Amino acid sequence: METTTITALWWAVIFSGAYHGINPGMGWPLAVSSALMHGKRRYLLTALGLLALGHLLAMMAILLPFSLMTALVSHEKELRIGAGVLVVLMGVYLLINRKHPKFLARVHPARLALWSFLAAMAHGAGLMLVPVYLGICSTDSLDGGHQAAQTLMNGNISTALTVAVVHTLAMTVVGGAVATIIYFWLGLKFLSSTWFNVDVVWALSLIVVGSFGIYSVYSH
Repeated sequence: METTTITALWWAVIFSGAYHGINPGMGWPLAVSSALMHGKRRYLLTALGLLALGHLLAMMAILLPFSLMTALVSHEKELRIGAGVLVVLMGVYLLINRKHPKFLARVHPARLALWSFLAAMAHGAGLMLVPVYLGICSTDSLDGGHQAAQTLMNGNISTALTVAVVHTLAMTVVGGAVATIIYFWLGLKFLSSTWFNVDVVWALSLIVVGSFGIYSVYSH
């Protein structure tokens, strides 16, 4: 795969993380409210760390199974198409069903890592990374006859870990920046009166990413 393509895919990992960071549905308002409730700024950092941990675990829960399946070199194209279709279907589902998962409201606010994990899974945040990850791990340029399955699998698991960490780091930096601005200068009242609903944008972005994943299979 060309270096420019690989670079573009890694930028997609970073930008998707930034996008998740901006989205309040990934939990940064909870970090702000935690800090305001306790009256100490350190609670902002603690909450952001817990949210990042939960998000990272959710990314790994989605990416690791695909990292194991990519060892099946002969079915690589079918796997990428299937992943793209899955992401598109998730986007369509979220467009049709605008209701937020009720079970998230039952999670205690102090369990931020668990809440972040469940929120990322429910909103398809991990699925958004799958087509990008599979593009990075594309085996088109590899000679399957000279690649040991275990070596390929280990390499893909390492890539999955790297993708998840880079994505989560980008999300935490951007989400943390937004939370910091809200906490120190604007306050939650500004958030409640000015923030727009991103549910439709989120669903459409899933459809776009999934469609691009399918297109990339046939484009080379």
